[in-house]
Amino acid sequence: MSEAFSFELVSPEALVLGGEASEVVVPGAEGYFTVLANHSPFMTTVKPGIVDVKMSDGEAKRIFVRGGFADVSPTGFTLLAEQATMLEDVNMEELDADISAAREAVANSEGDKKVKAETKLAQLEDSKTAISMAMN
Repeated sequence: MSEAFSFELVSPEALVLGGEASEVVVPGAEGYFTVLANHSPFMTTVKPGIVDVKMSDGEAKRIFVRGGFADVSPTGFTLLAEQATMLEDVNMEELDADISAAREAVANSEGDKKVKAETKLAQLEDSKTAISMAMN
């Protein structure tokens, strides 16, 4: 049995998942990384994707995150997500509607607003790709 560590995944709305984990795989900005017990401390940004969590009791959880920050410390691992949804609860129709609205915002804006709209559109499209891959 793997050694456990404290893990919390927090969104602006709530604590999404907390407890003792034995392994967490995260979509970091520089690529996926795995956190195990006694991992070296570090901080990094998180890109849209799927967080795979293996709890210390063996239960597996899959959570879609839309980005955020990861903080590994001697006391555990905290993932601060911009948005987090259990993979089985993701609403693809809602995501498609968000993508359509973002495309319209890109088409109807200029300057700094256009850049911001393009960034949001890219993030939403990356999210859809990550979710689609995880569900197949």
